[in-house]
Amino acid sequence: MLVADRRGALLVFASAAVWSLGGVIAKFLSMTDPWAVICWRSVFAALFLLCFMLWRNGWSGTKQMFRAMGWAGIGVGLCFATASTCFVVALGYTTVANILLMQAGAPLIAALAGFLLFRERVDSATWLAILAVIGGVGIMVSNAIAGRVSPIGDGLALLMSFAVAGATVLTRRHAEVRMMPAVCFGCVAAACVAGVMAGPLQVKATDATLLFVFGALNLGLGMALFVTGVRLLPAALGALIGTVEPVLGPIWVWLVHGEVPGERTLLGGSVVILALVLHLAWQFRQQGRRDPATGVN
Repeated sequence: MLVADRRGALLVFASAAVWSLGGVIAKFLSMTDPWAVICWRSVFAALFLLCFMLWRNGWSGTKQMFRAMGWAGIGVGLCFATASTCFVVALGYTTVANILLMQAGAPLIAALAGFLLFRERVDSATWLAILAVIGGVGIMVSNAIAGRVSPIGDGLALLMSFAVAGATVLTRRHAEVRMMPAVCFGCVAAACVAGVMAGPLQVKATDATLLFVFGALNLGLGMALFVTGVRLLPAALGALIGTVEPVLGPIWVWLVHGEVPGERTLLGGSVVILALVLHLAWQFRQQGRRDPATGVN
């Protein structure tokens, strides 16, 4: 059985925390064209990731990383491009509650894909944690779930969950490949598609600053942390920790914009956090028990 790496768990948690600030930033934007937002956000994220790689690895090292990412890296990049685009576009067709519910299914999809494609076993404790997280998110959004079904919006939200799960499984499966160039490529791909779909791309100075933060720090830094950490974890667990994002999101909006979350949001969020904390504590305890016997540090 694969167990959690503490550093990997911390990095994935940090990525979810960074991504959870997206709602706070988006509420400050005055732009109404979602495609223009996606385009500028993706451009700034790609520039951030490229500059980081050049700073850390130099020009020759960065070129080598792009050459070495292969088809796995292209797949991861396209998955992230799909997920980030679907999320923004889906908001125009369905409710945030429906999107969060679909997002909560990503760990289940990752677990099934990892097992069916690569025979990566998922222990019963992880299955229980996945069900607890889905239940917790269900409680969070139970007051706001739309009575009608939006085929486009809910379909995009479901596609987003499959894309996140796909990126998680591929990154874990190809842990030897450094996926920073892959997510940079994904941002460029998303920017190109959104640029074609968008209207005028002119932005106000205030929006430009917000879009830089939204892209470079929220999307780019979050992706960098995620692909660095998730390669050290079982795919299901990596996706499971990522569900911290929809839990923290309403808290930041409450603190910054004064939108008080409802009782069910707080209750469901507590269920998610408790399930994750207990499961990680169990994983680390199991790892500690095995290490002395196997001699692995």
